[in-house]
Amino acid sequence: MYCDKIAAYTVADLQVKIVPFRGEYYSLKKEKRALVNHLIYPVPDPNFPFLGVHFTRRIDGEIEAGPNAVLAFQREGYKKSQINLSELFEIFGWKGFRKVAVKYWKTGLGEFYRSYNKNAFTHALQKLLPDIKKEDLVPGGAGVRAQACDKEGGLIDDFYIKELPGQIHVLNAPSPAATSSLSIGKTIAELAMKQF
Repeated sequence: MYCDKIAAYTVADLQVKIVPFRGEYYSLKKEKRALVNHLIYPVPDPNFPFLGVHFTRRIDGEIEAGPNAVLAFQREGYKKSQINLSELFEIFGWKGFRKVAVKYWKTGLGEFYRSYNKNAFTHALQKLLPDIKKEDLVPGGAGVRAQACDKEGGLIDDFYIKELPGQIHVLNAPSPAATSSLSIGKTIAELAMKQF
């Protein structure tokens, strides 16, 4: 969440800033888990690095439904009530984020609407699984995505690693980061071996 701030100590004119997006989940009630036997994912929108709502069967049998993608009001804003005015002003002060906000304001408002309206969230899930009903969903957890945004208003959708002599900065590690962590670790270790 703070990789851009750390990099800014040594990287002149850093071209990216981290913008935090909170992903909120629901879980399916136990008696409805049989509706999902495997992962259910939508076709991704190529304009966004966010996948959209989907269903994930966890190893413990629980089914996660979501997430949405709403702007978090602080870098570690795991709850709607968490606000850091300094970090919020920094986000809105970033030229790249203002360009994203102007270009995709309708999408952003739709995500906020789903965040505060369970009916709307349920409707988004029903596009993938029509049998889901509002009463089948119980509040789940939330995560915060450290989304790199460049000066031109691009939401970086791939891994972004900046190398300098004696330094390796991982400035974007999108959603596959968890499932690709060993491969990413190997790549970074190889870069480090070359440098050190």
